[in-house]
Amino acid sequence: MTDSSIAQQFCRWAANLESTSVPDEVRSTLALSILDFSGLCVAARGLDYVTAIINAFAGAGYCTSIGHAEQFDATAAAMINGSAAHGEDYDDTFEGTPVHTGAVIWPAVLAAAEHTHASGPDVLRGAVVGTELMCRMALVAPTAIHRAGFHPTAVIGALGAAVAVGTTLRLSAGQMTDALGIAGSFSSGIIEYLAEGTWTKRIHAGWAAQSGLRAALLGREGFLGPRTIIEGEHGFFHAFAENEVKPDYTHLTDRVGLQWHAANVAFKPFACGTMTQPFIDCALQLRARGIMPDQIEKMECKVGEGTVHRLWEPLSEKRNPSTPYSAKFSVPFCMAVALTDGAAGIEQFTETRIADETVLAIAKTVSYRVDPSNEYPANYSGHVRATLMDGTVHEVEQPYLRGGKREPMSRNELTAKFSSNVAFGGWTDERAAQLQTFCETLFDADDMSELKLFKV
Repeated sequence: MTDSSIAQQFCRWAANLESTSVPDEVRSTLALSILDFSGLCVAARGLDYVTAIINAFAGAGYCTSIGHAEQFDATAAAMINGSAAHGEDYDDTFEGTPVHTGAVIWPAVLAAAEHTHASGPDVLRGAVVGTELMCRMALVAPTAIHRAGFHPTAVIGALGAAVAVGTTLRLSAGQMTDALGIAGSFSSGIIEYLAEGTWTKRIHAGWAAQSGLRAALLGREGFLGPRTIIEGEHGFFHAFAENEVKPDYTHLTDRVGLQWHAANVAFKPFACGTMTQPFIDCALQLRARGIMPDQIEKMECKVGEGTVHRLWEPLSEKRNPSTPYSAKFSVPFCMAVALTDGAAGIEQFTETRIADETVLAIAKTVSYRVDPSNEYPANYSGHVRATLMDGTVHEVEQPYLRGGKREPMSRNELTAKFSSNVAFGGWTDERAAQLQTFCETLFDADDMSELKLFKV
């Protein structure tokens, strides 16, 4: 076989990348990503699903799970940190096919670096490569992975984490290619959690992180994986993407090292599903016009067809979510709680809020119709036509994802989000400032030993 598979081409670039070659805009985006990730780990540290994961993965080791006193082996630390960061669906995302890069890549590279005493520049190299691969894979067959019943973050994430760890540990291109091939067999994560709002999606980022870490360590030791893992007859997109969609593999290698998709990671202003975010902004615009919940007779939203099976159906569940987690993937509930509370943070997705009669009454007024001209998945937009009890009609559109490349969140906004999340997790302002400083100096650190300062 010639040395020309997609995995081999990408891994040659990854193995030769030095931190000094990373553009400032990419470095700045990833600095914000680690800050966002760290705050989310602290926010979730006392929540029930994180406790369940810790109890299930308990085991002595030398790696840090942010906000917890115990130390774990590297794969358990990656699992816990990734699940905590992704658990509230408040973590960074990507426009194209939504994948959550930070909650996969940071747990994997931090655990690997802490375990092996890798430096900050190598952590940066690994994070850049893993993020870039995840974003590029998200563009190969948009919507096809979701349509096949898989969660893109979960299945793509294992490969992203594998090259991220491989780059951090300075594996050769051949070792990293094997790691990618191995990670393909470790990839998993179906979206049946949508049926009743159960917790399995919460572990997908953590599982991908630890899977990629394990794959990289196997590759380092000479375990062989298929070089054609991406484009092969039985490769990744054959397995995880709807077969009627023809994958465009050019996204994976064209202009790699020249065009940086990692610079376009999007940050969420709201603690819920990616494509619900523009609809929340529409609801907040109605609220800003002085429209009160009891004035609304009905609301109709124009939507992209590809979002219906996750955010709109079954409509009875979306209008009356059975769990707080289910509510995060319901446009009717998200719009209703935003109209009522003027917010859609972690506090809006609780047992109390999903039982609130005022919120549920508004959610029942929300319907949808598919708009053939909607740009999803190339663009995430929102729309609502609200009819009031007096017959007045208000129409609002949010043309793109706020927090994305068209309207990025500012550093001040993301710092405020970080502070709020850390406070939710019970930490003092002093502890928050220490963690923020760690994140800001991470890429120049000699090693990751300071992570242990943030165990509790």
